[in-house]
Amino acid sequence: MSMLFDSFWRAVAYGLKPRVMALSFLPLVLMTGFGLGLGYIYWDGVLAAVRLWLESSSLLASVAAWLQGFGMGNLKVVLAPLIVIFVVTPVIVVASLLVVALLMTPALTSLVARNRFPSLERKRGGSLLASLWWSLVSTLLALVALIVSVPLWLIPPLIFILPPLIWGWLTYRVMAFDALAEHASSEERREIFRRHRLSLLGIGLFCGYLGAAPSLIWASGVFLVAAFVVLVPLAIWLYTMVFALASLWFAHFCLAALQALRDERAQSAAAPTPPDAVLSDSLTLPLNHATHPTEPSAPGQS
Repeated sequence: MSMLFDSFWRAVAYGLKPRVMALSFLPLVLMTGFGLGLGYIYWDGVLAAVRLWLESSSLLASVAAWLQGFGMGNLKVVLAPLIVIFVVTPVIVVASLLVVALLMTPALTSLVARNRFPSLERKRGGSLLASLWWSLVSTLLALVALIVSVPLWLIPPLIFILPPLIWGWLTYRVMAFDALAEHASSEERREIFRRHRLSLLGIGLFCGYLGAAPSLIWASGVFLVAAFVVLVPLAIWLYTMVFALASLWFAHFCLAALQALRDERAQSAAAPTPPDAVLSDSLTLPLNHATHPTEPSAPGQS
């Protein structure tokens, strides 16, 4: 537990470094340009399709009529943009996570290793292709879990549990693998995952709840729909900083766990043989001679 909190405070301190802040702008520029470009091309068409779907649904029409009776008919106007925003948000989260893992995590892990673990051997147990494959498979599993769990979101407590749990699991899978890819062997990575699975998942869950905070920027009120274009860069930057903090936290924790694992194995290999084992070995040879005496040579043999 002490290693968990120690790595957290170290991650926060590293996150305030100017170099880390500067690195966060590269994913911001890429994601903002990509998001605004897609929005410029597809926003009107997607919005029209959602409005057509809302008008053709009898259930939603009855809900709109019910809202009109309570004087909240204006909500029908912003319902379609809100639906599009809620659908786009998970895509932005996943894309931000993958971009940070690809562009920032190797640099941040190298920064932590150089400053805190300069003598840690690099065994390179995870290549770039292996990291990409691991991230893509984990992302696919997380998206499937997210889609399957959507009906459960209608139960009030679960909407605050399931999405952060899924994002936390995805963050743990991607960030922990990338933090160990350069320095740990495949066997060491599996051993660290086995020993510290709950702690790593806890880091992912914490960062998953932090990652849900930027969504509240535009989900907290319908009046923010008009400012969606302005809020997208702000939300992406917040996502980037959250995942950068997660990357630093995983780097500090995983490299410390790796150093502890190697120190433990080195001490076990260098431990002297117990006296009882030495005494047992020294008694084995005379005992064998007494039990099985040397047979006399046959006549004619020298």
